[in-house]
Amino acid sequence: MDTAAPDTAPPDTAAPGTAVPELDPAAVARWRESGGELVDLLTAVRRLGGVSGFRLGDRRVVLVTAPEAVHHVLALHPDRYVKRSHRLKAVLGDGMIAASGERWRTQRRVMQAQFTGQGVRRYDGLMRDAVAEIAARWTGAARTGEPRDVAADMRHFSLDVIWRSMTGRPLDPTTHREFLAAGRMVAALPAFAPATGEAPPDLTAELAQIDAVAARAIAAAREWPGPSLLHVLLAAAEEHPEYTERLIRDELVTLLAAGYETTATTLSWLFLLLHENPAERDRALATPPGSAERGTAIRALISETLRLYPAAWIMPRHAEREDVLAGYRVEAGTTILTSPYLTHRDDTAWPDPERFRPDRFAATAPRPAPGAYYPFGLGPRTCLGVQFGLREMTLLLETLLPAFTVVPHTTPAPTFGVTVRPDGPLTATITPVRTAEPLDG
Repeated sequence: MDTAAPDTAPPDTAAPGTAVPELDPAAVARWRESGGELVDLLTAVRRLGGVSGFRLGDRRVVLVTAPEAVHHVLALHPDRYVKRSHRLKAVLGDGMIAASGERWRTQRRVMQAQFTGQGVRRYDGLMRDAVAEIAARWTGAARTGEPRDVAADMRHFSLDVIWRSMTGRPLDPTTHREFLAAGRMVAALPAFAPATGEAPPDLTAELAQIDAVAARAIAAAREWPGPSLLHVLLAAAEEHPEYTERLIRDELVTLLAAGYETTATTLSWLFLLLHENPAERDRALATPPGSAERGTAIRALISETLRLYPAAWIMPRHAEREDVLAGYRVEAGTTILTSPYLTHRDDTAWPDPERFRPDRFAATAPRPAPGAYYPFGLGPRTCLGVQFGLREMTLLLETLLPAFTVVPHTTPAPTFGVTVRPDGPLTATITPVRTAEPLDG
């Protein structure tokens, strides 16, 4: 699959009022008849420039990948390019990701303090307990030689962290099984349903499983005296009448869904990338254990992984009114697609974009141009859980990277649904590092 920008892409700006260049409708028709991946269609559209379009019947769609134009849409003018009903609304209900307008602003204010850099530290102990469990599993596998599915381990870890942060309890097998079953359904949903023409699936059984998980979480949180994300929601219900039992369920499910899938896929890709680029692992571990330099080096590994495989690879918006975007005329009612995956692989924004180079995010590296890097979105709708996710991933990697080497048996390809995830298990042999630093966790 060729996802890189062409060597001779058209300029990403035009004279004010110029019509957006559009892909030949015959090419769109051939793509639909072939059953191709959405990323293939968008890659073809991107060759027309960083603001380019196509039509699906009477629907106008504009793909925005040029950094300045991305910044215009997501950061500078979120009132012109609004987030409408989320593709996971059937699962998330009125949770924060799917909410909009004043409801969304209220919900974000309620949770915001929990997800600052300082706020997430209150969950360090619970995160370290989840790290210790994965470290123990890998220690056993390294001793026996039994292969592990690294992707499955990362899903367990990330769900365990968010479950402990809600309830104070370790993830139990029943919750794990039920949520993974629902998660597989969510992962299979199309990233942009109008492109595929697929009818919405019947989610009745999966929603019942998710509701059961939510009910158990709320019951457990009421018994837990320590800090808890759910305590914040339960307290909000005493001050805000809109925080009904149903909205608490929706927010809980949003935290579970957003808190585990993005972290798990990022960690899975990272271990695969480090196997392919062992010098980058060695470079990160050349820093002193427990130092600020070690933390910075590990976060650079995470940031570069998110550049290549941003969990949310496509972010739809709706043009509320006519606008001029990078010189192009965008009509009201147009569907806007921003794609971190394509922007991050644009060689005009990122030299040698297909190469895994964590030094792009070193402390001394220049900051990316506005709109060039946005794995968690931009502007007011930037993912609230960024610091939480970075913290749990950093704690895990600070423990696992010095102690183990992951040797994958296969190289999964990316599959593009709601997230960019490996298309199968990441079966690997876990080997101990003979000169390992003491396990911390």
